[in-house]
Amino acid sequence: MKVIINQSSNPVKADLRDERVKSPGFGKYYTDHMVVAEWDEKTGWSDAQLKAYGPLTLDPATMVFHYGQEIFEGMKAYIQPDGGISLFRPDANAKRFAKSAARIALPEMPVDFFVQTVEELVKADQNWVPKNVGESLYLRPFMIATEVGLGVRPSNKATYVLIATPAAAYFNAANAVTVWISTEYVRAAIGGTGEAKCGGNYAASLVAQKQAAEQGCDQVVWIDAKERKWIEEMGGMNLYFVKGKGKDAKIVTPKLTGTLLPGITRDSILSVAADLGYKTEEVMISMDDWRDGVKSGEISEIFACGTAAVVSAVGTAKSAQGTWVTGDGKPGPITDQIRATLLGIQHGTIADKHGWNKRVI
Repeated sequence: MKVIINQSSNPVKADLRDERVKSPGFGKYYTDHMVVAEWDEKTGWSDAQLKAYGPLTLDPATMVFHYGQEIFEGMKAYIQPDGGISLFRPDANAKRFAKSAARIALPEMPVDFFVQTVEELVKADQNWVPKNVGESLYLRPFMIATEVGLGVRPSNKATYVLIATPAAAYFNAANAVTVWISTEYVRAAIGGTGEAKCGGNYAASLVAQKQAAEQGCDQVVWIDAKERKWIEEMGGMNLYFVKGKGKDAKIVTPKLTGTLLPGITRDSILSVAADLGYKTEEVMISMDDWRDGVKSGEISEIFACGTAAVVSAVGTAKSAQGTWVTGDGKPGPITDQIRATLLGIQHGTIADKHGWNKRVI
């Protein structure tokens, strides 16, 4: 399998492209190209086509519209000090994409083929990569079921698509977000699709996100489906709690139980925190642990992490049980240190001792 290159005959003019890259927003503009590959149950994966960004044409009876067989990923390309471009842990995204596909009964894409499609799109649209620290080219690979039919069964055809958008920071790093802990809705249950990065998980979260907004909050925090007390994740991000202060602080995160998305940023931070000399731990954390830890001062900082936002401080938590504020309600020093260190590795200004960066250009 290979990627066949068909450059766009009508790319965005250079001056307009550069203007968009200087003020990218998030998902506001899209690059000149996309990658598309088809899968058929009988013949397997076709070669991928890199071609001009444009609409997809689908029959109204295409299965994805009816039974939601769909998965996606989020990953980034970063500018390097010498002007080159690197991907951050693309193999990890490729493996998670395959795992999500297996759970949703879609075909698994070979890791090398997945990474190749990403590399070729970044090469083709390299001028769309922002130059500022904290900004990136955000890449969105996704796969949908494309058999035409209404039978309730796994689709025998699928389409893989890769698009890209220049991206600024998802949240303002200088501010801490306010969260609403949802006790009415749950995100996922054991045996469900919580570990898969599929659209259905996000669709089911929107009513709770709307509820959070009505409470004056930026994001929703999920608790477990069974006991309705254990903290799981925030919106589409994983959570971290800092216990103590200074070099003796311990950095803990809810452990993976089969219902949480195994975040690549989450996994990276476990290593980054250890590199910085902090103790780390993956544990079960309850709502009571959160509230009481903040009240006693044991929990000094809280932050969320994910590909889009990297690291974002959590200041205030609201729930049916009341409201509590962590520290002074602002980003703390350890949160800022971890964010700066991770971004430094991604942008090539801090040594990448784990071999996470994959040079593309």
